Amino acid sequence: MTKFEHGGQLEKVAKQYNIPAHAWLDLSTGISPFSYPIPNIPIQFWQQLPIAQDGLIAAAKQYYQANFCLPCSGSQQIIELIPSLWLNQMRSLSHDISASDLTVYLPSVGYKEHQGAWQLAGFQLKFYDQNLPNELMPNSVVVVINPNNPSGQLRKANDLTQLQANVNQQQGLLIVDEAFMDVIQPSESIVSQLTENTLVLRSFGKFFGLAGIRIGFICTSEKWHNLINQVTGPWRVNGPALYIAEQALKDKLWHQTQISKLTQQQQALSQLLTEFGFGRQISCPLFIRVETSQAKHLYHALCRLAVYVRLTDEQDALRFGIPNHEQLAQLKKALVQLSKDKSLGDLA
Repeated sequence: MTKFEHGGQLEKVAKQYNIPAHAWLDLSTGISPFSYPIPNIPIQFWQQLPIAQDGLIAAAKQYYQANFCLPCSGSQQIIELIPSLWLNQMRSLSHDISASDLTVYLPSVGYKEHQGAWQLAGFQLKFYDQNLPNELMPNSVVVVINPNNPSGQLRKANDLTQLQANVNQQQGLLIVDEAFMDVIQPSESIVSQLTENTLVLRSFGKFFGLAGIRIGFICTSEKWHNLINQVTGPWRVNGPALYIAEQALKDKLWHQTQISKLTQQQQALSQLLTEFGFGRQISCPLFIRVETSQAKHLYHALCRLAVYVRLTDEQDALRFGIPNHEQLAQLKKALVQLSKDKSLGDLA
């Protein structure tokens, strides 16, 4: 599979600019700077084989408002798995079908691991821009990232249910990646309106600030729940992660506090960026995309000041992760320095 660039590669970037990793301000990911406090983990979750208990499944169903919810080792595990499962489903209907006979519709801007997985499996790829695809091939797959990463575009639930009906009519598969939906849900999530061939991927680590424990959830129909459960096998997520996730998903007071903190910091970041001339912003509660013709130049200029943000694949925008209070102050100092660089001119 093609190796795509992502945020979160601080060690690599620090070596490139010859600045020690500990000296950097890392805003390169969409992971919350406020982490759920790790509870005391009972010893059995370290000693026993990890099995998702009923309490975790019930908590996940309640939190995501899903009828069928399956824990996985982060969304990436499912992204890599789905192409072979869909091809097998199609071959059960027609033995001589191949991946190159099937079409996958992908956002032209978005998390590139989706593209990589389908491309590696040999599917025919078609890309869409602002508007969701309308005229679909039979048995096609449509991937939607909502809100989009890194563009920040949010699709309305009504638009997705119309797309879902279209996909169903073509006997296809709809995949909605809602990795950044937590602060927005449930109003725009499609989880509560799933049909048989719809899969919704939900990240845990981003909203809860615990990406390192590698757990996510897939919400879908009973058919796909059982199929994925069979092929992924037992012990797919470690025991401590299962325990932490159950406690976190149940903690409604913490959810409310987290949403409030992220919203406040998002607004503060937006105001700071506006103050320094970054006017073309698209905000998501876990990151802000800044469109600028100088994106590549600004990225390197910030790196030289030990500030690591995400340069988009198209190199036409920067993505700033949401900073905490101390990080926001650090960023302001860097932007003051940046504004003195005459070679940059207007930062926007």
